[in-house]
Amino acid sequence: MRVYANVRLWNGVAESYDQADSIAVQGDAIVAIGRGLDGEDCRGLTVLPGLIDAHVHMVLDPALSSAAEQVAEQPHVVRHKMVARAEAMVRAGITTARDLGGGAWLELELRDRIDAGDVAGPRLLCAGQPVTSVGGHCHFWGGEAADASAAEAVIARQQEHGVDLIKLMATGGMLTPHSQPKDAQFDQSTTSAIVAAARARGFGVAAHCHGTAGIRHAAKAGVRSIEHCSWIGPDGKRGDYDPDVAREIAQRGIWVSPTINAGWARFGADAAAKVTAHLRALKESGCRLVASTDAGIPRVRHEDLARALPVFARLAELSPVEALRCATSEGAAALGLADATGTLHTGACADLLFVRGDPLADLAALLEPAMVVARGREYRNGAARGAQPG
Repeated sequence: MRVYANVRLWNGVAESYDQADSIAVQGDAIVAIGRGLDGEDCRGLTVLPGLIDAHVHMVLDPALSSAAEQVAEQPHVVRHKMVARAEAMVRAGITTARDLGGGAWLELELRDRIDAGDVAGPRLLCAGQPVTSVGGHCHFWGGEAADASAAEAVIARQQEHGVDLIKLMATGGMLTPHSQPKDAQFDQSTTSAIVAAARARGFGVAAHCHGTAGIRHAAKAGVRSIEHCSWIGPDGKRGDYDPDVAREIAQRGIWVSPTINAGWARFGADAAAKVTAHLRALKESGCRLVASTDAGIPRVRHEDLARALPVFARLAELSPVEALRCATSEGAAALGLADATGTLHTGACADLLFVRGDPLADLAALLEPAMVVARGREYRNGAARGAQPG
């Protein structure tokens, strides 16, 4: 058993720090939280739950600018890069991530290697090949479907490969030639049938949604999360916010994952103002937000969630505590992992982030972790120490 003593503790939910000053880990679990436990002196450090990025793509290289370049990479090159990305993520304090798309299930291989302890990295939930229309967004990943029956075959194929959830491309996207973010890729009846087919196999659905029509279809179909939620109208511009759809999102308990990354300022002040207005209205409608970056798209590195959180907080008008909840307890709830991670309590997985400074006052404290513990494995001083046996 390892005990981290004399540490300031935030449990992932509360407005302020806990009265406890010690946390004990055995194997991959938290076994005690209290005061005055004997152990390693961590004076000057704050411990909080490991961070969760709800939208990443492990197969994508952020240094590449086009889909053609990404697809042209050889599998052995992609595997090598993915291992490095995963280690960079966990050392940056990201202990869980949801992977929302790839073409050859390489991210599932990585997930399993991390689970086995063969390589370092965060816990991964993986969607495999996204369901998309013929020639639609990310069609090159192999999930094309002309109708609901074909989509069910895509879902069955993902189940055979052991995915954790299903990704649906409800609208077009920005990186696929001849695809328009404003356009819904399936009508309402087909979208609802696809979501029902996934649910029948035990899967939640994360829906890629830029255009308002696609957001509406996804909400009515009852997806688990809406990714991006950009409110792009028929004119191809942001600003087509629909309060009725927002109310349906809230009433159905659908999570909104707005994929705000550290470099979001490149979209300009007008886009930022619209995003802020939309997120404010979503919150007022009762919608719940999670932290996500879309890591892997051009110039968005996988390890940069901590850099993105201040941007997310500013655009969504969140306090540091609220932003941290979106990246810990709320993120875990959205991913169906609330019993395992996202909060610090006895019996939870030992996913811990140790930082200097006061993250409840200044999110910049997250930028240089002093130590990370991911499912009991320690990462500090350039080395990992495996989880100790029970």
